[in-house]
Amino acid sequence: MTALAQTARISGRHLHAFIRQPWFVVMAVVQPAIWLLLFGALFTNVTQIPGFDSASYLDYLVPGVVVMTALFWCGWSGMSLIDDLDRAIIDRYLTTPVHRSAIIGGLSVYQLVTLAVQAGIIGVMAWLLGARFAGGIAGFGALVLATLLLGAAISSFSDAMALILRQRESVIGINTLMTLPLTFLSAAFLPLAIAPEWIQTVARFNPVNWAVEAGRDALAGSPDWGVVVPRLAGLLVLALLSTAWATRTFRSYQKSI
Repeated sequence: MTALAQTARISGRHLHAFIRQPWFVVMAVVQPAIWLLLFGALFTNVTQIPGFDSASYLDYLVPGVVVMTALFWCGWSGMSLIDDLDRAIIDRYLTTPVHRSAIIGGLSVYQLVTLAVQAGIIGVMAWLLGARFAGGIAGFGALVLATLLLGAAISSFSDAMALILRQRESVIGINTLMTLPLTFLSAAFLPLAIAPEWIQTVARFNPVNWAVEAGRDALAGSPDWGVVVPRLAGLLVLALLSTAWATRTFRSYQKSI
């Protein structure tokens, strides 16, 4: 069986388990919807701040909520891996010819499929609430692509932490520590033009900001693909590097058993 086929089988296993938990499915959908409603209502008047470059805060907010969903959702990927470690499923995998990359890839595909569904639901809900995406389907597709690439990087990072630390508390702590700073050190909720200069500097190197800016620019009436494409490329490189690193951490795990 090829690595691609193995990846499909492993991702199918995770998706099957996900679907069999209806309340978990509901919460995965409801949580980003709540963010959209709460943040949209709380910050609706910030468009009056000088320097804010959007007439509708809801239009501005959608990319931030979609990207934030990737951080929260994919950051928990390592917890699934720890469950498999505790039940010795990973140990059984490692005694077979299964490719190590398929174990990481299968889990990432599962995370990204569910993330894409959540992004689509957020988009439909935002449209029903009054958001209008000038970039159309292509622009929203670019936002989803940027979000999936970021999600792949975050998911692989979480998996690597699970294999190295092998403790739920540690993975939860890292995920919590990482999520909010990365979000608020970006243009997810407010333009960087009105942020302190040091935040603007940090945001240039923040992959969360790359995803937000790529998606938001793609949704504009006249997208600047010179802004979108380099950020998508950067996210792709980050996702590949993160996946490769997560795969290599199996070596340290195997040495410890």
